Amino acid sequence: MLVIDTDMKGRRDAFNPAELLLASVAACMLKGVERVTPMLEFQLRGIEISLHGMRQDSPPKMVSIAYEIVVDSDETDHRLELLHKNVRKFGTISNTVADALDLSGTLTRKA
Repeated sequence: MLVIDTDMKGRRDAFNPAELLLASVAACMLKGVERVTPMLEFQLRGIEISLHGMRQDSPPKMVSIAYEIVVDSDETDHRLELLHKNVRKFGTISNTVADALDLSGTLTRKA
């Protein structure tokens, strides 16, 4: 069940619209990883995606989203770059958002 913040005072147990946007971008990227790893025969043990949105007050809008994808994998740096390229190229939500604002970030190996 998805709870949406519809209370004027806010709700601690629900996403507000900006958080929903960030969550959908993260979900799109995660789905992209899920889709492409079998095709690339890419091995990973886990993945973390963090996002940070920058908002403008007037007129109110998101102006940029920065992301960091951290992959727990023994794959080569070249293969990590290939995974990142595929995630960026084939994401419906991330491509739509990237047309509207600055979407930038990194994909790195877990330390």
